[in-house]
Amino acid sequence: MSRPLATYLTWLVGSAALALVTTSLVIQIDPNIALRFSDAGGQPSLLETFAGVAFWTFLTLVASALPVPVTAGVQVAVSTAPLMAAAVLGGPTAAAWVALIGSTDAREIRGRVPWYGTLANHAAIVLPVIIGALVVRLLAGPSLAQELVATLIGSLVYFLTNLALVSLIVVIRNGLSVREFLFRAETANIWANLLTLAPLSWLMVQMYRLGWWTTLLFGLPLFTTRVAYQRFVEMREMFTQTIGALAEAVDKRDPFTSKHSQRVRLISVDIGRQMRVSAGELEALEWGGLLHDVGKIGVPDSVLIKQGKLTREERITMNAHPVLGAQIIGPVDRLAPELPVIRHHHEWYNGSGYPDRLMGDEIPKLARILHVADAFEAMTADRPYRKALSVDQALAELRKFAGVQFDPEIVDAFVKTSWAEDASEPGQPDLRPIPLLGQHGTRLARNYDGPAPGSPAADPA
Repeated sequence: MSRPLATYLTWLVGSAALALVTTSLVIQIDPNIALRFSDAGGQPSLLETFAGVAFWTFLTLVASALPVPVTAGVQVAVSTAPLMAAAVLGGPTAAAWVALIGSTDAREIRGRVPWYGTLANHAAIVLPVIIGALVVRLLAGPSLAQELVATLIGSLVYFLTNLALVSLIVVIRNGLSVREFLFRAETANIWANLLTLAPLSWLMVQMYRLGWWTTLLFGLPLFTTRVAYQRFVEMREMFTQTIGALAEAVDKRDPFTSKHSQRVRLISVDIGRQMRVSAGELEALEWGGLLHDVGKIGVPDSVLIKQGKLTREERITMNAHPVLGAQIIGPVDRLAPELPVIRHHHEWYNGSGYPDRLMGDEIPKLARILHVADAFEAMTADRPYRKALSVDQALAELRKFAGVQFDPEIVDAFVKTSWAEDASEPGQPDLRPIPLLGQHGTRLARNYDGPAPGSPAADPA
């Protein structure tokens, strides 16, 4: 565990423990949470109050028992509804103890979570639920409408506070940006759907007041919600695995390019993080990196795995793979953001690439990023026609062709990634002006149908 993460977890657990103790000593449990053993009026007994807390702890425990894994080690449970129902009925103290015990999941019981992880998981729920319950207590009024509004706002506060605390753990532990974690497609939809549990918690409160057993009827919608989350994650995971398998099948046609697409994906994403692209663009780089060479399915083996130099006709056939790849992926609506990456990842910054001879900012930014990643991976891997270049040699090529083949800004961003950390001399940014306007005029005036000029970096596999 890194020192920043240890410091943050210590603060988080300490704050939650202090809030739990303080709340328990200062704020009494609201008797409305009591589980009545008889119809007699008056104040509930201490046993009935504790029975009510135990009832909601049990419901929360069931809802928390089988969380759905989402991303970056984060798991999502449907315990928001019973937790906030306990907050409405019993106040901050009851909600805190329900959260502390009821948020236990099966992984913790089986010892699959380290002790500090268990403490952090519980703290990240206890502290937000205390804050959310205090908001409910502050805003709630005598009418049902006021109680509903208070429940919705308190649930939102609980949810956002929990999300912030968990996000910081993921950011510090995995090196992701907050924006990347929060707005990844696999998490964004679930975060939005979790908020729909807030009205359900209010309905559970109303039913509990009519009879505690009626609350058990909400087990079905909670279960179906959990199943829906599970199916969403499974379908997305299957989609990702299918894309990875397709990319691996393409790479294995050539023994020299095994795992090439996986490495290009990793390099592209690291460059994208350095350039602070959006979470959606990072996802496009991930899948675009995996699929950038899918068009090579249509390239004959006699060309794809030829040991010697390609003829002009063979080079034209090979250079058609970005267009073929875009045609293959085109019918898949979900991969629409990846199409420009796949089609244009061999465009040159000066306009002499292929297939459309775009130049400068005409080339989609993500395609320019992928081009640098693709070239670096190709140069630092063995090929039939040459041995792998060292990191220093590959960086020298990227610097040499910055402004010609590669976007200089993206080369500078690549140098800051871990892929270039072993370089003895990463070099300095090329600050020479690049006459793109003049080149563009020249390009329009000429009639050029030949292949793109070659260089060690020009035609990455």
